[in-house]
Amino acid sequence: MNRVMGVINLVNEPDDLEELTLARCAASVPFGGRYRLIDFALSSMVNSGIDNVAVFTQHKYRSLMDHLGSGKEWDLDRKRGGLFVLPAVMDDPTGRARGDLYQFYSHRDYFHRGKEEYVLIAGSHMVCNINYNEAVQFHVDNLADVTVIYKDMPVEESCSFRRLAIREDGRITVMEDHTGRLRTSNISMEMYIMSKSLLLDMVESCLAQGYDNLVRDGIMKNISRLAVYGFNYGGHVGIVNSIPSYYKHSMQLLNPKTWHDLFLQKNLIYTKVKDEPPSKYAETATVKNSLIANGCIIEGRVENSILFRGVKICKGAYVKNAIVMQNCIIEDNVIIENAILDKNVFISRGRVLTGDLKAPFILAKTKII
Repeated sequence: MNRVMGVINLVNEPDDLEELTLARCAASVPFGGRYRLIDFALSSMVNSGIDNVAVFTQHKYRSLMDHLGSGKEWDLDRKRGGLFVLPAVMDDPTGRARGDLYQFYSHRDYFHRGKEEYVLIAGSHMVCNINYNEAVQFHVDNLADVTVIYKDMPVEESCSFRRLAIREDGRITVMEDHTGRLRTSNISMEMYIMSKSLLLDMVESCLAQGYDNLVRDGIMKNISRLAVYGFNYGGHVGIVNSIPSYYKHSMQLLNPKTWHDLFLQKNLIYTKVKDEPPSKYAETATVKNSLIANGCIIEGRVENSILFRGVKICKGAYVKNAIVMQNCIIEDNVIIENAILDKNVFISRGRVLTGDLKAPFILAKTKII
């Protein structure tokens, strides 16, 4: 895969994660006890042999830069190639960043310096463990201009996505947002393979006409003129760009099959490593069907929940159907059910916090109740 450079495109990425993205971009939202959403796309690229990866950021990326660092955990701290974090260029008087094609143009020297022939563009909101080699070979074999990786899956109304109409030969004829009239179960995974020369030509031609969105203006408006093919991915996929979808796909990790499909394959999902001790379970602790990360201290009851690193559940507390992120403290006799607690939340003794399975109760980072 030394013919392919990777681009993780965070510009224009859908984000309805509410309190979880008040101080961070969606790509750095914690997921699965110890990971961030961007880990899945980045690890999949590295596992596929891509060693030149650029992350195009837009806003609130301090947390993301802290997480990625030099790219060491993904073996991307290299003298040639490696990991590049490219911030958005803003020249609008209002201070707003323009679309992704403009950002590609502003950093076009990155593309020109790369020796790779093809570009793989992906977002950060698709939770999957995918080997891109098959998709790239499909792209080459079909002489495609653009290959869109998609999943034939039940439609989720709780998140944003694009539907695809695909012919028997694999050619895509229609791409529509979820608000369109197209009724199909072919859902775009927002992963695109094309030649670097086509991408740069698309950047310049669209910007010259006043357009700046890659998918909407570069691909969808030219779908009849380009050979756009769809590659069907057969593994597990979770679309995470809203609170209901985040909660749903997080809780699905409690299913051993889902956990196996994502994390116990030949190719692993990598993340920033923090050296912490094993979790400690007191004699009063009861834990059922839960994911418990390192460094937790559990004295109460935990059921059907995901606890991130360093969480403390005090005696008499009951946590059910909840996602509790790093370094939260749940004091004595607290009841938490159907909830999402961001990092460093403190719940004082005796409190009761309950939400609904379809609308979980959410507490933003560092809240004290």
